[in-house]
Amino acid sequence: MSEPYEQVLRASLTGEHLEKLLRLPNPKLHQFVAEAVELCGPDSVFVCTDTAEDIAYVRRLTVENGEETPLELEGHTIHFDGAKDQGRDKENTKYLVPPDVDLGAHLNSLDKEEGLAEVRGFLAGSMRGRQMLVRFFCLGPIDSVFSISGVQLTDSAYVGHSEDLLYRPGYGQFERLGDSEDFFRVLHSAGRLENHVSADVDKRRIYVNLEDDIVYSVNTQYAGNTVGFKKLSLRLAICKADREGWLAEHMLVMGVRGPGGRVTYFTGAFPSGCGKTSTAMLPGETIVGDDIAYFRAIDGEARAVNVECGIFGIIRDVNTEDDPIIYDVLNRPGEVIFSNVLLADGRPYWEGMGCEPPGEGVNYSGPWHAGKQDAGGNEVAVSHWNARYTVTLKDLSNLDKHWDDPAGVPFRGIFYGGRDSDTCVPVQQSFDWAHGVVTMGAGLESETTAATIGQEGVRKWQPMSNLDFVSLPLGRYIGNNLEFGQGLAQPPAIFAVNYFLRGAGREYLNAMNDKHAWVKWAELRVHAEVGAIRTPTGLIPLYEDLVRLFRDVLGKDYARLDYVEQFQTRGPENLAKLDRIEDIFRTRVADTPPVVFEVLSGQRRRLEEALETCGDYVSPLHFVQTGQVE
Repeated sequence: MSEPYEQVLRASLTGEHLEKLLRLPNPKLHQFVAEAVELCGPDSVFVCTDTAEDIAYVRRLTVENGEETPLELEGHTIHFDGAKDQGRDKENTKYLVPPDVDLGAHLNSLDKEEGLAEVRGFLAGSMRGRQMLVRFFCLGPIDSVFSISGVQLTDSAYVGHSEDLLYRPGYGQFERLGDSEDFFRVLHSAGRLENHVSADVDKRRIYVNLEDDIVYSVNTQYAGNTVGFKKLSLRLAICKADREGWLAEHMLVMGVRGPGGRVTYFTGAFPSGCGKTSTAMLPGETIVGDDIAYFRAIDGEARAVNVECGIFGIIRDVNTEDDPIIYDVLNRPGEVIFSNVLLADGRPYWEGMGCEPPGEGVNYSGPWHAGKQDAGGNEVAVSHWNARYTVTLKDLSNLDKHWDDPAGVPFRGIFYGGRDSDTCVPVQQSFDWAHGVVTMGAGLESETTAATIGQEGVRKWQPMSNLDFVSLPLGRYIGNNLEFGQGLAQPPAIFAVNYFLRGAGREYLNAMNDKHAWVKWAELRVHAEVGAIRTPTGLIPLYEDLVRLFRDVLGKDYARLDYVEQFQTRGPENLAKLDRIEDIFRTRVADTPPVVFEVLSGQRRRLEEALETCGDYVSPLHFVQTGQVE
């Protein structure tokens, strides 16, 4: 350890914690901790190893600091973020880049030196009167080709406690790391506190230093802004993957059971509110992960791991009918953190939980009673729309037995799904890897809801459901996805799913649990055990196969008239989508790979030919009658 850093650490760390840090012979780590101590000025420093004693200390500290309150059930606690600190701050989450780097108009970037000066100014002295926690974690399975080591410095025990549930312990990983500089760094401070919550949210900053693999976060407590190894480090991982030839994606990983007891693994990307968690938690199937995945081509096979080992999930509408496995975890003893729900009589209550909440209690707005209004005259709900739960995957009864395999799981299919009222059929398979990546992944759109922006049905482009987190020029990111398939002996099949198709009267054409039939059909297609109809936009199911799946999987009938309406090719809507997507790639995405336009052109040609023959809306039965079945 160099002399200047050694002096700072010896002056700031007590013998036990100095010894824990120096046990890790990593000069870059020592420098990071020393510089953060000098900048933030904590009263003390706690270095947390992987021992049960150290982890238990952090949990106790959450209660002693007033960041969490124990609930009636053993192991359950509740945390409140400030009323203005209830979600990811997109506006103030920025990439710090040198002057000669242009990430494109879609990515929120700032000059590196300017951003560092600003965020360091907010961090200066921010931990006075508090303790700095030094936390070590591993992203992906421990001691694996997928593993990425990470260290987070924070003055929030709630953040540290959340990370203990969400990530694998990493102190031992750092012991094996030696003096390597290949790890992610995060520095967070909640800033000035009032009633245990961040007070200066107008000075909230979340800056991602891509050159140096560092995340800075200040004046916020909400986990999406502070738990550095979630979406913040996903941004770092996307850049690392670009350098090293793999992929970091905003995707679930699940196992789907097929005939004979086999399990086939799928990944899937869905924008918020489009069915991602409900797909990952389908009854009878297994979950590997619900949020972030790393992909690698290993011996010509596509393999994936869950970066995390827990779930930070939206709690709204978690009930016995819609989400029974999670509901069970939330209602029995075990380690659970609730955030921004209602607390009454030692128990948590939330919107859509399936029972009537008490008429009063405490929630993120402070003391609450039924009918309470905010300053704008709006009624304050029982729980915030973005209220959350944090649990460990090991408490889930449907956890896949290979969820933590260091080699990952071999995935055979990918789902892309958005909220789409009038264009895409409920499920279709791409013709090949490039067609799927371009039309179903890079071309993914999702409609907003009235609750989101006050106007329903506004389409937002969401390539791979990753637009908020991509840290590369978008043309290169899409190119990386295209190239990944080229290195595989058998690229995974790609499927587009749409759970939100509506009819002429605006009613949904499918029940929400119908998704299980679409997923089961995809599993059979991967193994070539059912046929498909070739349409201009992709391969769709045969009616007879869906009749069987609806009966066997869902226990209900499936009418031919429903099939024809749901799976018709909607020509004008599909052509309009092509116009929108092609315009984006021509005008807003630099260096779009040429194959993107080739694939879009082919799709346009097929649609126009079908419409010229059959009119604007083409029944799936037409393609059967003309022999388009494989």
